[in-house]
Amino acid sequence: MSELVILADVVRSGFVEGHHRGSVVVTDPDGTVSWSVGITDQPMFPRSSNKPMQAVGMLRHGLPLEDELLALAGASHSGEQFHLDGVRRILALAKLDESALQTPIAYPLDDAARDAWVRAGHGQERVVMNCSGKHAAMLLTCTLNDWSLENYREPDHPLQQAIRVAVEDAAGEKVSYVAVDGCGAPIFAISLAGLARAFGMYAAAAPGTHERQVADAFRAHPAYASGSTRDEYELMRDTAGVFCKAGAEGVYAVGLPDGRGIALKLEDGTPRARKVVMAAVLQRLGVTNPTIESHLQFALTGGDNIVGAVQPHAPAFG
Repeated sequence: MSELVILADVVRSGFVEGHHRGSVVVTDPDGTVSWSVGITDQPMFPRSSNKPMQAVGMLRHGLPLEDELLALAGASHSGEQFHLDGVRRILALAKLDESALQTPIAYPLDDAARDAWVRAGHGQERVVMNCSGKHAAMLLTCTLNDWSLENYREPDHPLQQAIRVAVEDAAGEKVSYVAVDGCGAPIFAISLAGLARAFGMYAAAAPGTHERQVADAFRAHPAYASGSTRDEYELMRDTAGVFCKAGAEGVYAVGLPDGRGIALKLEDGTPRARKVVMAAVLQRLGVTNPTIESHLQFALTGGDNIVGAVQPHAPAFG
């Protein structure tokens, strides 16, 4: 298909008041496309869904992290206290402090964590920005390789070149465009099919490989890979073998333990329909449980009541 399709309906009091359009692709364990709707073979930015691939690029060059700290290195974390403690542990391994981070200043992503942070008298800081785990890991990798710390975000830096190779290896295609992501680091354009292919490959990678290290860290420590209130955390916690990572602009990728990969992008970039569409795809593939079923709707309120929902557009998943 060569155009976007309706993936979710916005239904309020029984009236369809809008839609979310986008694209979805499913790849088989051999990387071929088995099912798709929308535009899946054109360049797109994975946004934070590329973080597992960035982590593999760093592992290849000596990053010594494992378990929860490796999950944090590939996270878009919520800024909860255990996330901040983990970022500081990574920086300490590099003998650096928070001043070395080149993340933008921010408040914690999670509402409760943000409120607690502000009540404690803090303002916007680099360490609480959701990409600080990745940036701390980048600094540690640079330290171990005697690479410059001042310009580690530049596309021609050895670190970013290593990450680019890891992205291309996982996607099975060449990067077609390089831009600046929200955290200031490079973002590499691949196709939606390439993103799905990467996640399927990581989820089923052989034990002992860097790809398996990252997938296992996410699966064992999903709160570090996202946050304790996030839908990604719930999906990995409650669905055996699933490995997933969401990104900005409505991007979401999932790897299944049998090697199948899923990637989606919502054209309007909204996060509210992201889990709804992914839950519908998982059910289409025969993967379901109470958590996935609960993700099939995003509640809409009217006054103090729930009066509707964002829900899958059934014809797209037939």
